[in-house]
Parts: sequence; C-alpha cells; structure tokens
Amino acid sequence: MERNSNLAINAGVLEQMAKIAVKEVEGVAGLAENGVDLKNALNRGKLFKAVHVTEKNGAVALDIHIKIYDTANAKEVAEKVQENVKEKLQSMTGNAITRVNVTVADVESIPEK
Repeated sequence: MERNSNLAINAGVLEQMAKIAVKEVEGVAGLAENGVDLKNALNRGKLFKAVHVTEKNGAVALDIHIKIYDTANAKEVAEKVQENVKEKLQSMTGNAITRVNVTVADVESIPEK
C-alpha cells in the first residue's frame, strides 16, 4: 500500500528555524527587525520583517535582513547565511528552498568585553 503524505509547516515555524540558522553564522550581529524597506515603502508603507517566508507550490523562498559586525566581509557573511539557511531548512523540512535573499541592513561594532 502506497501512502502519499503532505507535510505542511507553518510559515512562522520556518521563520523561526531560519532565524536560528542565521545566528549560527560568524559575522552576523543579529537580525534587522522592523526596518523600512525603501524600495517598497512608497508602494506599501510597511515595515519589513527580519525573515519573510513565501511558499508557492511546495517551493519555499525567504527574504532575510541581517546586521553584521563592522569587521566582517558583507559578501562572505551574506553567502554563508544563504548556504546555512538553505541547508538547515531543506534538511529539517524536506521542502525545496528555491531562493534565499539576504540583505545586509545594518552594521554594528563588536561589543567590548
């Protein structure tokens, strides 16, 4: 007997999983919460979320806004975030992650110890 099962994962759960994966990357100071997306501000006037998940026909796309440390290489950190998020979410959910867009929204100094 063959069974077809569909596993539906809430977008909020995927967002939380992505946030954890982002924070694992060296050079990430945190997530950029509730900033203004200038590209879309005039159209919608909305604040962006740090992690936004879009699902269409079983394929998942993510838009992620991060803060990095001023000593980090922005391109390298963004690429590592893309790789880590895609790898972690695909392995945990089995869903295809089709796109991970990473925006470096802010830069912070490394806190003094």
